[in-house]
Amino acid sequence: MIRVFLILMVGIISLSASILHVENWAKGETFLTFLEKNKLPLNIYYDLDSAERELATEIMSGIQYQVLENDDDNVIEQVLIPIGEELQLHIIKNKDGYEFTTTPISYQEEKLSVTVEIKSSPYQDIINETNNYLLAHEFIQAFKNSVNFKRLRKGDRVVIFYTKRTRLGRQFGSPKIEAAMVEVRGKKNYVFSYDKGRFYDSNGKEVEGFFLACPVRYHRISDRFTYKRWHPILKRYRAHLGIDYAAKRGTPIKAAGNGRIVQLGRKGGYGKAITIRHNNGYKTLYAHMKGYKKGMRRGKWVKKGQVIGYVGSTGLSTGPHLHFGLYKNNRAINPTSVVKVTKSKLIGKKRKKFFAYIKKYKKEIDVALNDYENPTKEKSFDYIVSLERKKDIIQ
Repeated sequence: MIRVFLILMVGIISLSASILHVENWAKGETFLTFLEKNKLPLNIYYDLDSAERELATEIMSGIQYQVLENDDDNVIEQVLIPIGEELQLHIIKNKDGYEFTTTPISYQEEKLSVTVEIKSSPYQDIINETNNYLLAHEFIQAFKNSVNFKRLRKGDRVVIFYTKRTRLGRQFGSPKIEAAMVEVRGKKNYVFSYDKGRFYDSNGKEVEGFFLACPVRYHRISDRFTYKRWHPILKRYRAHLGIDYAAKRGTPIKAAGNGRIVQLGRKGGYGKAITIRHNNGYKTLYAHMKGYKKGMRRGKWVKKGQVIGYVGSTGLSTGPHLHFGLYKNNRAINPTSVVKVTKSKLIGKKRKKFFAYIKKYKKEIDVALNDYENPTKEKSFDYIVSLERKKDIIQ
């Protein structure tokens, strides 16, 4: 547990000292067990509507969350639990008890670049230069299906342009690569993030090599993916981190891609669910199922199109449907961005726009090969921050 001392300003009237605990969400922890463990009122959970309870099911194990306590009596004043990278569950103590809401996550965004000379391997050399394991992982995943790293030799170079988010003095979430180049025996190989974050080479051909098939025959899409939206009646932010396919009860559900089942069973508000891990850091979630296909079990390898279960309405559901979620490196992304049948290649106007887009990055990469100043290495030690408190809310 990291203890961070904060000086919080309440308006302009007084100062109060509080302690912020930064902790990791335990594996197997639920929102309800978290409340019970911290002696918070359980009605915080039971008063949530179905959409909010379902959202609470999205808390990822290992995610860092914050608990703010009064330094005098250790009473919890606020709790902030991130849901993905856009929204957070927010518990606030007030004169009547505790209030639950959802708020956008406040972070700083910075565009950076790094140039690395190959000495041992791209992964290790990026870490040595930046101390950023997540950036090294993202780089390897971006080039995984287009470059044979075994052919690299000492002296080859790597250039990465990326966006980093910072929250409470630390990197928040995975860096997002905008453009990258790796030399293989002097030959330049590029990838560019384009068209909903997919990676393309310099010829406009998609290189990531992972595509999903639609997992179910459905009547209609009853709810679409959104990171956050303001509900004008409830006066709070809502999120839906997947797509809901309305379908007849018992309709077969198929694996959207090849992969291994890593979770099977009840999953909070999602009811009966299956999670499949695929290549390139992807996972898919199939929720509110009526039941599972015979023979399905955790650890089983399944093929794209293989029936894994049946549409139902278990968990927090108002009718039979499949909630289908897609995650990359534990970050929820819009499934429609990768639900395709064949490999994509940009054509027509999209292709022309793409070439205009990458022209700038190619020039910047050439400059970075000869004239660069790499960012400061990521810090891994405890830190002290000061936050301004406004209306009793931490951003």
